[in-house]
Amino acid sequence: MSTTIDDLLARAALPADSRPGIDVGAALRRLAVDAARAKAEPTPDMVCAAEAAQCLVVVSRWVLNGPGAAMHVDRLAGAPEEEDHLDVEGAAVFACLLYLTGHPESAQFWWQLAAGAGHRAAAYCLHLHHLALGEVREAVHWHRQIQDAPAGSAVLEEGFLAGLGVFARYVRHNGSEACGPTGLLEMEVDRLADAGNSSCIIVPRPDRRLAEHLLDFARR
Repeated sequence: MSTTIDDLLARAALPADSRPGIDVGAALRRLAVDAARAKAEPTPDMVCAAEAAQCLVVVSRWVLNGPGAAMHVDRLAGAPEEEDHLDVEGAAVFACLLYLTGHPESAQFWWQLAAGAGHRAAAYCLHLHHLALGEVREAVHWHRQIQDAPAGSAVLEEGFLAGLGVFARYVRHNGSEACGPTGLLEMEVDRLADAGNSSCIIVPRPDRRLAEHLLDFARR
């Protein structure tokens, strides 16, 4: 069971009827030791969240480096604004790019668009994203969405969850040739974020300029 700050404070609290002469300094030292021990010994929940975050980086890099990823983002950039014209794969790739460049809220938005259209890899990313934040209920929801996806709606075949999990664990231990975004791509994403509506924190749809840089990234 995890130890919270409130638990530590309650443990160190002095009884209301304490007699004079109690060693307050010793009590405070015990509190400091308990707090340091709680920080040094990660709880199972903390370990699970850290592993989910690491796995999400691996999966996001894999999606970004996938065949045709840049082409789909280009289609997303050139499509009409209506959601009916959304390139689902492009939305998932763009979400992964946003996550890897430090825009997790925007990544969540675009993953949700893709997952709502039946993209199970996007739903898996949402599952990991919420696990990393400690949001277990939301993580379970997206895991169920993966399992309940109708046949033919997924970009990946059956068994991809197990495959992605094995792949992510292998990469964490052995590394991968799948590259993260370049500094130039990060600058392009930041440009889009700055050009968006100031009242909205979500990075808007990619434009052709970003798509061209992503195509260059894919040709490297």
